[in-house]
Amino acid sequence: MGFLDVLTGKRKLAGPAPDRLFAISTAAVTMEASLQIESRGAAAIVFQSLATADFRSIVDDMVQVVRATAADSGTTIETSRDGYGFSWLILCGQSFDDLVVGINAVSSALEGGGYGERVLCAVFAFGDAGASGGRGLYLIYNYKRGAFYPFVPAGAGQERDNERELVLRAQLGPELPIEAQLSRWYPLWGIPI
Repeated sequence: MGFLDVLTGKRKLAGPAPDRLFAISTAAVTMEASLQIESRGAAAIVFQSLATADFRSIVDDMVQVVRATAADSGTTIETSRDGYGFSWLILCGQSFDDLVVGINAVSSALEGGGYGERVLCAVFAFGDAGASGGRGLYLIYNYKRGAFYPFVPAGAGQERDNERELVLRAQLGPELPIEAQLSRWYPLWGIPI
């Protein structure tokens, strides 16, 4: 921040470190081994689409790249749109590392094309191995904050299991950069993974 920025009251926020996303790869191993929380083999990147040819080209190119590189591992990719107008690029596969690499490739391509501000978050689906039916929980990576937070829907409707989320924060804090401000733990209802 320069002297002129101080005088005009402008602040430049430092962008999040892109490698923070990869912390989930090692955290997933700990979650499975120590906490009996397993990946559900699905992840998604959520972004606000633009109707420009350039933006569409970047997304289409990344879909093709991820399909080509993930074909050996059986990872699939599909797109979805939610009720709020956000686009979801959904990856499904058995290799958790392939999911993380695919999500990172898409976000890097969007950022490299000048559309980094359009990326909302990445979502990773997990389940409690001991719970009947593997109760779902999600780890959400907020790109603008460079931090993860847990999201645990509870029952029917739009209710959260806040207690479970706080327990996960305590358990995963040493493994992941966790968002410190609880007010920034935004719920994502209707997650398609």
